[in-house]
Amino acid sequence: MTSMGPADWDSGRRDPGHRDPGRRDSGDRGRAPASGRRGAHARGPADLRLVWVYPDLLSTYGDRGNLLVLERRARLRGIGVEAISVNSDQPVPRHGDIYLLGGGEDLPQVLAARRLRTDGGLAAAAGQGSVVLAVCAGYQLIGSEFGGEEGQPVAGLEILDIRSSRGERRAVGEILADVDPALGVPRLTGFENHQGVTQIGPGARPLSRVLTGVGNGNGTEGAYAGRVLGTYLHGPALVRNPGLADLLLSWAVGALLPVDPEYEAWTTRFRDQRLAAVPV
Repeated sequence: MTSMGPADWDSGRRDPGHRDPGRRDSGDRGRAPASGRRGAHARGPADLRLVWVYPDLLSTYGDRGNLLVLERRARLRGIGVEAISVNSDQPVPRHGDIYLLGGGEDLPQVLAARRLRTDGGLAAAAGQGSVVLAVCAGYQLIGSEFGGEEGQPVAGLEILDIRSSRGERRAVGEILADVDPALGVPRLTGFENHQGVTQIGPGARPLSRVLTGVGNGNGTEGAYAGRVLGTYLHGPALVRNPGLADLLLSWAVGALLPVDPEYEAWTTRFRDQRLAAVPV
């Protein structure tokens, strides 16, 4: 992960390895020839900016794995990646391509929501069309409201049209869910550990329908709208579900070429094992 700070992106500073935006090189191998970049910030053809938001508060369940998977699947296609982590005492850059938020405990979640509302960077980036993947506590706090450490309502970021509260029972265990066909992603596998109940408003759609597990608490799991996607799935989610990782990458850089099957063998084996371990 690059040591470049959040301010460097917003100030226009680039690392010494940055290419001329007009130059075509090996990074173009990762895209289908006719596709145009769909991200909010058209720069060099092989630059993908990943922002891991508040790992000091929202990284309880190994969700950094989602960042690592996006980095690897981009680089396997020859797409250059710049990634930074932004702690809660740092400004969130407004010019990333994909932002990732992980899970966290109740008090850190409340603190993260307050600081992100004050900072405004994540909401601004989402408003400009950047991709957001938010998991568990991160999923809840990008909505309009969630339950705090005592179950009290806490204001969220209002990036995604969802509202969460604390349920009576904690959901812990494996989860399987079939994704909204409009997204073209295979069945999801993950691990959930939360006590949230999430209602989806008219401005968002359920990410998937639950086969085994709890999810949002109403037969659905996760939610999405535009390029913002939230889920309760740990595992990490993108490790178990490379199709979901590729969906996020395509939202950021356009249509993708397939990964060489040689590099998919272990990914496929692990995914197949997790799917087979859970009865439907």
